[in-house]
Amino acid sequence: MKRLRRKKWVAALALGAMLSSQLGAPLAYAGGRSNDAETKTPIKHVLLIIGENRTFDHVFGAFQPNKGQTVWNLLSEGIINADGTPGPNFGAAQQWQASDTVTYSIHPTKTAPFSTLPPVNTDGAPTNPYLPSISVAESVEPALPISAYGLLTIGGTGLPTHVIDTRFPSNLANGPFDITASISYDDYAGSPVHRFFQMWQQADCDVTKATPRNPSGCQNDLFPWVEISVGAGANGNPQPAGFNDESTHEGALSMGFYDNAEGDVSYFTELAHQYALSDNYHQAIMGGTGANHLAVGYGTTIFYAASDGSPATPPLNQIENPNPQSGTNNWYTQDGYGGGSYVNCADSSQPGVAPIRSYLNSLPYRPFNGGDCQANAYYLVNNYNPGYLGDGTPAPLGPTQFTIPPSQQPNLGLLLTKHKVSWKYYGEGWDNGKEDGETYGGDGGYCNICNPFLYSTQIMTNPALRQNLQGIQQLYADIQNDALPAVSIVKPDGFLDGHPASSKFELFEQFCHKIIDMVQANRSLWQDTAIMITVDEGGGYYDSGYIQPLDFFGDGTRIPLLVVSPHSEGVGVVHDYYDHVSFAKFVERNWKLGETISSYSRDNLPNPVASRTNPYVPENSPAIGDLMEMFRFDKERR
Repeated sequence: MKRLRRKKWVAALALGAMLSSQLGAPLAYAGGRSNDAETKTPIKHVLLIIGENRTFDHVFGAFQPNKGQTVWNLLSEGIINADGTPGPNFGAAQQWQASDTVTYSIHPTKTAPFSTLPPVNTDGAPTNPYLPSISVAESVEPALPISAYGLLTIGGTGLPTHVIDTRFPSNLANGPFDITASISYDDYAGSPVHRFFQMWQQADCDVTKATPRNPSGCQNDLFPWVEISVGAGANGNPQPAGFNDESTHEGALSMGFYDNAEGDVSYFTELAHQYALSDNYHQAIMGGTGANHLAVGYGTTIFYAASDGSPATPPLNQIENPNPQSGTNNWYTQDGYGGGSYVNCADSSQPGVAPIRSYLNSLPYRPFNGGDCQANAYYLVNNYNPGYLGDGTPAPLGPTQFTIPPSQQPNLGLLLTKHKVSWKYYGEGWDNGKEDGETYGGDGGYCNICNPFLYSTQIMTNPALRQNLQGIQQLYADIQNDALPAVSIVKPDGFLDGHPASSKFELFEQFCHKIIDMVQANRSLWQDTAIMITVDEGGGYYDSGYIQPLDFFGDGTRIPLLVVSPHSEGVGVVHDYYDHVSFAKFVERNWKLGETISSYSRDNLPNPVASRTNPYVPENSPAIGDLMEMFRFDKERR
């Protein structure tokens, strides 16, 4: 799905008090020098690079670890064979049809397994490549290695959007399928649904199905059914006449995976063998891009706020209602891209809330409730524009704007500033406070909903703190000039973020390749730096891994996490349980901050105690780790 874009600029706001800082250098503090060097480990710089919308099995389902190590993926589970064909346990990933005609359910009544998967659809994948030539690509896009620009000029489907994708067989077996058995890794493909209530349904969590290996009872067996029954919804519009399995334009995209053994995802596969790979890292929110980036910045999602920062009620058309419309099977009453995105999760009478809360209450442990789901608070669970434009101007609000008001909730940037630890958010497409860089023909460009600090009143009304929001060229300059801050979050533009349909995952690989090469070329910087590579959420793709429900909002499916550092060399596959808020826990511990983002953020959760019989399931749920297991600090490094 395309991300929300700004449509207009409005008048400027009087700005708040200033702290001394300057572009191109870590923040200087009025109270003295920074605490950047005061770390628990040798890591003095951490970069978190966030791509888009891929599960662990989608990317690493055929990955084979180094000798002596294990991994949980499609291959290890016997769901596929080493050549990508169905394996002896293929039936473990069987997908079902279901019936949900009266009240939303996160585990609706299953009716029958699919005989074959619904046909794959082109969805919004481009007929032709977005950029017409290498010279145009080089003039528009600054963030690729020289050898990779040709990737932007190839891979169009050759088919219209929103039709059956005839590049794939029409009779795919009911389970995961090898994408590159039909198309090239260089080719664009469609995008499954990835929204909050849909993801809860896809996971099909039912405690009566719990086992010692899977104590949450999340069966992960309704992915294509959710795609074809509701997809991304339609903003409260009636179900279209003649509705069928192709009407949502998705089919069974969710069951596709890339084949590492055949050279797919080759760069990340190489990094996984050389450094550290987590096979138990999860999207924090059952929802889309915006909510999961908020989890990185706030340790949770945020609520719709009044001008004083207290909870308020959003316009009616923006409140989610996943109850099926009368006469339909799972066609939500109010949902869809740009439509409903808020949920009052404290009120069980609100549509969709009771089924999730009832499931959470049935778990053998008490879910986390540090203060989320406040009374009368409506939380953002999908994608809305942030409350500020890049120059600090408040964004326009209203029932047709799909913009969340400014938030005064605590965030990681404010915590780091308080403790005099330098930080920056580098978003490709940032243009000195504008969000219009790196675009071509309306495509590509800055992801405003991905920047958690654009939502923050304290940051966006402070000119000095706003200078911590910078572009990709500044990242390159800071790496080369030894001016990298202690904590960096890095986001590619829409061409390179790896988002299905609008990007390709190999473009995200190459975006990361350039940054890693630059850091490694600065020998002194490389020695004390950790580069963490992940994606925001699973994109609605299937995954076979364990899900630990933490609270109303998630966790969701596993997603990839690589840690590239001299101190991660040779670590291999790590099984400890993590999600996006683990990044905050790492930063807090490494820089010895001594406090969390807020009293209710997930960084208050304990580190997991793993069972000897099942290292993937914490014995002390709910729990998330701090990523320290992704390193080996006890050995000398070059």
